[in-house]
Amino acid sequence: MEKAATLEIKGKIIELLPLKSGQSANGEWRKQEYILETDSQYPKKICFMAWGDKIDQFNINQDDKVVVSVDLESREYNGRWYTDVKAWRVSKDGAGADSFHSSDNRDRYEPDYESSASPDNDEIPF
Repeated sequence: MEKAATLEIKGKIIELLPLKSGQSANGEWRKQEYILETDSQYPKKICFMAWGDKIDQFNINQDDKVVVSVDLESREYNGRWYTDVKAWRVSKDGAGADSFHSSDNRDRYEPDYESSASPDNDEIPF
């Protein structure tokens, strides 16, 4: 099995979206989404997320300059495809190695999506 390349995104946190939480078959879950603007000639805005204890561990605030290591995952729901950008390591830009917050168990905070999906609900279950 090949080892996947690490995808890192560098930029400034320009917005913290409202914290989301819920209950699934696996217990309570929390998800925090952030909007990062890249440091480039043509800046891009990227929405990424952190799950569970990683939210507190990363301690990301608006205007922080960060380097975020992410996993990308796409899934199909009702004939449409959606892509998640999940942070598994965050470092504050300009800080030393001690500032890295990582987790080797990247999928540990994955909620049970099956319990939140219903045919009568147009809301995406992830």
